[in-house]
Amino acid sequence: MITNQEITPVGRTVKTHGIKGELSVSFDKVPFDEDDIKFFVFDVDGIFVPFFIEDYRFKTDFTAIYKFEGIDSEEQARELNNKTIYIHNDSLINLVDDEQMDIYSFIGFSITDNSLGDLGKITDIDDSTQNVLFIVNNKKDELLVPASDYLITDIDEENKIIYMDLPEGLVNMDLAEDEE
Repeated sequence: MITNQEITPVGRTVKTHGIKGELSVSFDKVPFDEDDIKFFVFDVDGIFVPFFIEDYRFKTDFTAIYKFEGIDSEEQARELNNKTIYIHNDSLINLVDDEQMDIYSFIGFSITDNSLGDLGKITDIDDSTQNVLFIVNNKKDELLVPASDYLITDIDEENKIIYMDLPEGLVNMDLAEDEE
């Protein structure tokens, strides 16, 4: 069984393409080698299910047309329309160079605050302003956490955890996961 901790979102299906079961896909800036990917994972009724790739062709750097095994009609493809696409974490490209990691390689990492504990998993990066933010999917809401070197105390690459020391009040305590 595939768990949420084993996968990372990389994009979405946008619409069906043609009548033979193809789907138009839009990818985020998550680094992975599409030639090495044998399947994508979709959430189907709360269960993560792999769909094996039969064929694909890129239209732009971030959009492509995909055909999945067993999806042979427009009607079948509609069942996967407008769904998040996940890949197994083992398929992520490690972009660590000698100096720093690419900010997008942190998608899929969990954030743990020194006083609040586990805040959730990074699902996206907002770099539209000078202050880059981690978009964190928390059990109760979406959190925006500054991606600042000054707030990061440690990075556990093996377990995909970023440890942070966030200023009091930056994250509403009601949104942090309850310790039970």
